[in-house]
Amino acid sequence: MNNPTMDQAAPPPRGLFARWHSIPLYLRIVAGMALGVIVGLVLGPRAAGLAVPSKLVLRLLGALAPGLILVAIIKALLEARFEPGTAGRLIRLLVLNTLVAIGVGLVVANTLQPGSWSSELQPNAAAGGKHGASGPDLLQQFLDNVPQSLLGPLTDQGKVIGVIFWALAFGVALKRSAKKPLHTVQDWVTLGFDTLIVILHWIIDVVPLAVFGLVASIVGSQGFAPFRSLGAFIVAVLVALLVQATYYLLRVRFGSWVRPWKLLASCRDALVMAFTTGSSTVTMPVTFECLHNRVGLRQKSASLGALVGANFNNDGTALYEAMAALFVSQLLAAQGLGQTLDLSQQLMVVLTSVVASVGAAGIPEAGLVTMTLVFHAVNLPTEYIALLLPVDWFLDRCRTVINVMGDMNVSCIVDGKTPDHAPAAPLAQTAPAE
Repeated sequence: MNNPTMDQAAPPPRGLFARWHSIPLYLRIVAGMALGVIVGLVLGPRAAGLAVPSKLVLRLLGALAPGLILVAIIKALLEARFEPGTAGRLIRLLVLNTLVAIGVGLVVANTLQPGSWSSELQPNAAAGGKHGASGPDLLQQFLDNVPQSLLGPLTDQGKVIGVIFWALAFGVALKRSAKKPLHTVQDWVTLGFDTLIVILHWIIDVVPLAVFGLVASIVGSQGFAPFRSLGAFIVAVLVALLVQATYYLLRVRFGSWVRPWKLLASCRDALVMAFTTGSSTVTMPVTFECLHNRVGLRQKSASLGALVGANFNNDGTALYEAMAALFVSQLLAAQGLGQTLDLSQQLMVVLTSVVASVGAAGIPEAGLVTMTLVFHAVNLPTEYIALLLPVDWFLDRCRTVINVMGDMNVSCIVDGKTPDHAPAAPLAQTAPAE
C-alpha cells in the first residue's frame, strides 16, 4: 500500500467502528490470519465456503480499478507542475526506473520460479469453490449481483440490482460533498477521485474479513502445506526489491554528488515512516525535508523527486505486480491448469504495469487495485489475487520503501554532480502517522 490507509485518511468514526479503526489495518489483517488458522483447524473442510469474502473484495476491486486509475492519472497530470527544461529529464528518469523495476521483477521471478513450488496450493480454496451443499449457493447468488464494472449495470439489461448497488454507494460517498462548489474541470476530477477513494476505503475495511475467510478455507481444506509457496513468493519479492534498491544506490553514486550511505543515513526517517505507514503519500513531506535539509539537495531537485515524481513513481508497486502475474502463471503451470507467460505476454505485463503504476499514487492498497488490470491484460484469473492477501500487508510495506527510495534517487540525479550548498540544520524527528 503505497498510499494513505483508511486509518489515516478517514475522519475518526464513533462507537464500535471507533474501536475497529483504532487498530492499524495491518494488525487487523494479522488478527484475521490468526483467527482464520484457528477456525480452519476447527471446521476442517467445512470452512471452504468462508473464502467468499475474498471473492467479494476482488469483484469490487476489479470493478473500481479501471475508472479509478483513469481518474487518478488525469488528476496527477492536472496537478503536476513541471519546471521548464527539466520535464523531459524527469520523465525519462521515472520511465527508466519503472522499466528497470519491472525487468528486475520478471528476471527474479523467471530465475527463482516461486510459483513452481506451489502445487499444493489448489485453486478451489482461493476461488471459494463449491465445497458443501448448504450456504455458499445463496452467497454465490449475492456475488453474481455485485457489479463487475462501474458501467456494466447500465449496459446489461436486467442488472437492476447492480444499478441500485452503485447508486447507493455513490450517493452515500457523495453526501459529504453535496454542497461543495465546483468551478473548474480539476474540481470535477478531484471530486470523482475523492468519491472513488471513499468507496475504496469501504472495500479495504473488508480485507481483514477476506483474509480470515481465505486462510480458514485453505487451512481447513489443505492444511499448512500451501503456505510454503507463499514463503517462496515472499523471498523472491524481497530479493527483487533488494536488487532494485542496489540499482538506485549505484545510480546515486555515479550520477550525482551524493554518496549512497549518506543518503540512507540522512533519509532514515522517511524510510522508516514509509515502512510503518505503508504510504509514500503520507511520507512525502518527510522525504522532501530529509532530502533538502539533511542531504543538502537544492529545493527544486528535492521537490521534483519527492513531490512531483512521487505522483508518477511507483517502482516497487510495478515490480510487485509483474512478479505476482508471473507467480500465478507458474502456479497454474505447476498444477497443469495453464502455462507460464511467454515473452509477448511478459511484455504486455511490462506495458500494463507501467501504465497502471502511473495512477497508483494516492490510491490505498494500490498494488491490489492495479493488479487486477495486469491480470486481465494477460488473461490470468483474478481470483488468484486472493492467494496473495495474507502476505500483501507485509510486502506492501517493503515495496513502499522502494517507492520512496525511487523518489530519493530521482531527486539526487536531477540535482547533478555538484552540490549547491552545505546541508541545513538537522531535521527534527518526525513521528510516524498513526
